Amino acid sequence: MSMNTQQQPKFLMVAGGVISGVGKGVATASIGKILQEYGYKVTIIKIDPYLNYDAGTLRPTEHGEVWVTYDGGEIDQDLGTYERFLNISIPKHNNITSGQVYKTVIDDERQGKYLGQTVQFIPHIIQAIVDRIGKAAQGFDIALIEIGGTVGDYENVPFLFALKWLERTYGVGSVVYTLVTYLPVPGHIHEMKTKPTQQAIRMLAEQGIFPDFIICRAEFPIDELRRKKIEECAHVPLDHLIASPNVTSVYEIPLIFENQHVGPLFLKAFGLPVKKKPDWSLWQKRVDILKQKKNTVKVGIVGKYLGAGDFSLTDSYLSIHHALLHAAAESEVAVDIVWLNAQDFESENPSWHLLDDVDGIIVPGGFGANGVEGKIAAIEYVRQHNIPFLGLCYGLQLAVVAFARYQCGMPQAHTTEVNQHTSYPVVTLLDSQKIDMEQGRYGASMRLGDYAAYVEPESLTYFLYTNADRVLFKDNKPIIIERHRHRYEVNPAYVKQLKNKGLVVSGYSFDNNGTLLVENIELKEHPFFVATQAHPEFTSRFGDSNPLFYGFVQAIKKQS
Repeated sequence: MSMNTQQQPKFLMVAGGVISGVGKGVATASIGKILQEYGYKVTIIKIDPYLNYDAGTLRPTEHGEVWVTYDGGEIDQDLGTYERFLNISIPKHNNITSGQVYKTVIDDERQGKYLGQTVQFIPHIIQAIVDRIGKAAQGFDIALIEIGGTVGDYENVPFLFALKWLERTYGVGSVVYTLVTYLPVPGHIHEMKTKPTQQAIRMLAEQGIFPDFIICRAEFPIDELRRKKIEECAHVPLDHLIASPNVTSVYEIPLIFENQHVGPLFLKAFGLPVKKKPDWSLWQKRVDILKQKKNTVKVGIVGKYLGAGDFSLTDSYLSIHHALLHAAAESEVAVDIVWLNAQDFESENPSWHLLDDVDGIIVPGGFGANGVEGKIAAIEYVRQHNIPFLGLCYGLQLAVVAFARYQCGMPQAHTTEVNQHTSYPVVTLLDSQKIDMEQGRYGASMRLGDYAAYVEPESLTYFLYTNADRVLFKDNKPIIIERHRHRYEVNPAYVKQLKNKGLVVSGYSFDNNGTLLVENIELKEHPFFVATQAHPEFTSRFGDSNPLFYGFVQAIKKQS
């Protein structure tokens, strides 16, 4: 089954040991960035063993935010980490779930593609996984494959087995295996323990996989005694044990890995030469800015997906967090993010002091009625008090509700997502969407992935995107492209009234029926009051921040 490896991609598997959340995604993205800097065309594939078809229906408080790809995929948030580090756009096909694999095999069986064969785990499920990986890796020099979960999980077994098939398919030496493991330091003994890592190595070996590299996650760098223990247990050379201690910023990780010669070591394992010498000076400069304590701006994120039992899961807004870091690094300021619960502004005595204590606020996307009145109140407060504001998706919709209530004489204005009987449905479903939903086409009623919007040349939005060189032209009109994930729209019937009272519609598009869709809004007489129906956080990169986040941070910096 082997092929000519000179014309085929190399594969780098990354699996996790001991605990979930060990940092596989950041480690994988960091290695990918390093290989990219050495001159190779790199992509990353994420395998999620759960049976869900994709991440679109998973709770943010359990699984973190849903990442939206340019081609409309609702994907695991690790793909966002990959894009932010590598500054590339990754398609939805690069996320493989057990649900997708089994559905593909069953659909093929129903269509008679197996010609009467007995469909089994081996070879059909395994071959489907290998085919998906091969398709995603096509056209790249190196494809990194991160396997979700932890070594020892039952649901990981098919994918680990498939990687051995992948090696058979593409030839010996085509796959390099990496284990990201955790070395705990129990508080009662204050000693770094390697035994869990030894067990993870043993469980990986049960699948016929012996790691070529081990990335050792811990509170601090691994010492020589522990390195020696792991070396003896795993038969891995000492220089293949990579320390990955806790850091202030995840963007430090590629630099820490490079100090341990990760790039040359991995290339040597693949039998590949160094194509170019990396230059990390600009990356290092941005990391240093984020780590500094002076010139700090404080940004409040008014959210609702914060609580999960006794814990606070700000992974629900991970991309917004990183988009702010990107903008701060380019603005040469540090950023202090304050997580504000929308319900704190819904009581009889709202916590306005929380808003006065920040330099600007972001109201992010979301669904449902929980915390909505608090978000609307916060938006109106910062409008009146000239505090910079950036609204994202639901944040735009609620900014329109607030403006209609307090500036347009529509005190009962609302979105029909929350109040179907409102007298002023300024945000609603369009007639075409209602038909789709009535006929069971729920997916068709959403806008997912890249959409273009015309932008008004005299607007702040146009200025910001022009400065970032992100303006394109269609029919001789300037357009911008951002990713969307929403269903409800600003009601076209109220756009004229809103504009007459001073709301600037700075971006717009049209649906297939020619109906006007509001994409971007802003207020002129305000330091920064901008909102978008899109999710610009999904197109922000370390070293190439999104224009709206950059403008927001710049406005805060100027006002401070």
